[in-house]
Order: sequence, then structure tokens, then C-alpha cells
Amino acid sequence: MFSAQLEVADELELIPTFAIALSGCDLRCAFCITGLESWNPRAGELLDAPGLAARATTALERGARTVMILGGEPTIHLPAALEIAAALPEKARLVWKTNAHGSAQARALLKGIFDVWLADYKFGNDRCAERLARIGDYQFHVRHTLLWASQSSELIIRHLLMPGHVDCCWKPIAQWIAAELPTTKVSLRYGFWPAWQAARHPELRRPARTIEEQQAAEIARSYGLHLVE
Repeated sequence: MFSAQLEVADELELIPTFAIALSGCDLRCAFCITGLESWNPRAGELLDAPGLAARATTALERGARTVMILGGEPTIHLPAALEIAAALPEKARLVWKTNAHGSAQARALLKGIFDVWLADYKFGNDRCAERLARIGDYQFHVRHTLLWASQSSELIIRHLLMPGHVDCCWKPIAQWIAAELPTTKVSLRYGFWPAWQAARHPELRRPARTIEEQQAAEIARSYGLHLVE
């Protein structure tokens, strides 16, 4: 675990949230803002599930609206994540923040435990996923997870708009959501920052331009997506 604190930078309906960030991830996104911790499953402190659950319970008593477990990819530490969830009050609203690349076995163990799945859909094609995150068969795994999550809990699909990737990534993602999950909440996130190893990819050496953000918003409107902030 590399962080456990109250946060207010997520979607409005989820904050303030007590966010428990677990180390380790199965993606290698060049632009990851927590790459140093997220890429290393042993980064930070040893997990103390009862202690984290107690801190989260205190945060809820003081006004937090949700408890969020995230990474990296939190399935890297699935037994501990489930232990934390089991120790929380039954009324707590639990959020599973994921890169949506977990396995079917992990999904089966998580079924019915988390109220909200906040799932990143980062890349609109396998080529960009392989080049920027060093992961194969991205579309297959992520789409399976999203379809499953839409039937098992509340789902919010998040996409961080990347510079130079409006047409190749965001547009096909928006098109797929409109066709397969038309009523699902979609969080289109701006504010890309060229962090970690982004400079290795020329198009990622800058923030997204205003015109790109405007184009992304128009794509969302044209497909009738249910945008949330």
C-alpha cells in the first residue's frame, strides 16, 4: 500500500472518498502519474487490512461518502482488498477503481461486494494499448469486464483524454459505449499531464489542446453519452 487518505479529485458523486491505493499494476502506462509506486507491488508499507478498515470507518463517520480501493490495479492484492471490504460497515458505499483488466476469476470473487465499479477505458484499439501500456488483447479483456460490471453493480466508465488520441482512442471508445452500454455513466477526464515516461512518445509530451477537448466533448454529445463530472 502506498497511500490511504481522504481525496476529493474523483467524480463528484463519489467524493469525499477515503481512498486506499494498493501497490502494483499489470499495465505499464507510460504516462502513469504514480508509476513509481504503481509498477512495484512491494512499494510503500505492508498491508494492515484491519487498520485500514478502521481508518476508513472513522473517515465515514466524519463525512466521507465512499471508500475506494484502487491501484495500480487492486486485483494484484485481491485477498487483502477483500479483507478490507469485509471489515467495513455494511452500510459503507464501496468503490472498486480499476483499469478493467482483471481476470474472470477475480471478477467472480468481487461479485456483489462493491457498490460502484469505476473503470478506466484507456485505449480505443490494441495498437495504442501495446505501444503505450505494453499490454496485449486489451479490448477483449476490458470490454468483458465492463459488460460484466454493468450487470453486477453501478458502473462509471472513465476515460482520460490523451493528446493525439482523440480519433484513435476516444472516438472508438465512445462508439462502443453508445452501442453496448448506452445508459452507463461516462466520466471524460481532461487534464492529461506528461508524467513518468510520457516523453518517450512524441504525442504525449504535452497536455491535450483546447481544440482536442472540444472535439472530444462533441464526440460524446454526438453519441448521446451519459456524461458525469
